[in-house]
Amino acid sequence: MKRFTAGCIGARTTAFKTTRFDEIALQKYGVTVESFDLSELIYNVQNMKDGDGAVAEKAERLRAYSDFGLVPEKNMLTLSKVGVAIDEYITKYKLDCLTLRCWNEMETILRVCPCVLMSELNDRGVAASCEIDLCSAISMYAMRLASEEPAAVLDWNNNYGDDPDKVILFHCGPVAQSLMSAKGTVTEHKMFAKGDPGSGWGTNEGRVRAMPITISNCQTKDGRLIIYTDEAEITGDPIEDAFFGCAGVAKISGLQDKLIKLARGGFKHHTAIGAGHMKGALDEAFQVYLGYEDFNIG
Repeated sequence: MKRFTAGCIGARTTAFKTTRFDEIALQKYGVTVESFDLSELIYNVQNMKDGDGAVAEKAERLRAYSDFGLVPEKNMLTLSKVGVAIDEYITKYKLDCLTLRCWNEMETILRVCPCVLMSELNDRGVAASCEIDLCSAISMYAMRLASEEPAAVLDWNNNYGDDPDKVILFHCGPVAQSLMSAKGTVTEHKMFAKGDPGSGWGTNEGRVRAMPITISNCQTKDGRLIIYTDEAEITGDPIEDAFFGCAGVAKISGLQDKLIKLARGGFKHHTAIGAGHMKGALDEAFQVYLGYEDFNIG
C-alpha cells in the first residue's frame, strides 16, 4: 500500500471535493490521484453500441451477481454500459481503488443509479466508494489488503432502539454481496423515485451479514493524512423491510462519545467497514510504515 493509484470519476463538483490541496497531501503519502470528468464517462456510455460484446458480457455478469428481475431492460443495458466504462478506467489507468460521483447527473441523464456496480467492484476486489469520498476508498483499500475480503462504505445513520452503543449503518447498495446476509435485489432508488420516477434504477437492497468488523476512515488537513480505526461488530439485529438500501446494526463500545469526537474532529458522515478485527495490524501499518497521523477515538 506504500504506493498506489486512486481514481476520482467526477471529482470536481461535489460535497466531497477532491481539491488540488487534497491531491498534494495524498501524493506526499504515496497516493497518486487520477481525476476524470464525469461528462467523459457519460459520453463514453452514450456512444457504446447496444450490441457491443463487452456490454453483453457485463450484463450477463451482473444478472448472475444480483437479482435484476425488477429492472427495465433499457436501464439494465445502461447499467451494463456504465460498468464497462468504469472497468475501462480501472484497466487503462491501473487504478487500485476509486470513488465515483454517483448522483444526480447519472440519474438525470442516464436514468440509472450505479450502487450495484460499486457493489460488484468491491466484491471482486476493487475498493470503490460513493459520493467522491476518496478518503473512504483509501481506508477500504487498506482494510481489503489487511483482511483479504471486501470492505464497504456506509453512512452513520439512525440510533437503534434504546441501546446507546448500537447504530444502523446504511448505504444505498454499494456493499459487496459477500458481505451481505443474502443475495441482493436491484431496485429503484427511493430518493430519486419521489421526484423523478424511473431515474434511479440500480440500488442493491439487502442487509449486511453479522460479523466482527473494523471501522476506519481518514481525512486530509493542512497537508496531513489523519486516520482513525476501531473494532466493533454487526449484530444481525432485524431492520424493518421498509428501510431501503443495504444496512446493518453495528454495536460499538462507547459509541456516543466516539461520534462526538469524530464530528468535532472534522470527519464526514461516512465510515468504512472491513470484515474482521484488524485494528492492531492497521495501526502498525499506518503509523509505523506509512506515517499517517492517528486520530484516537477511544
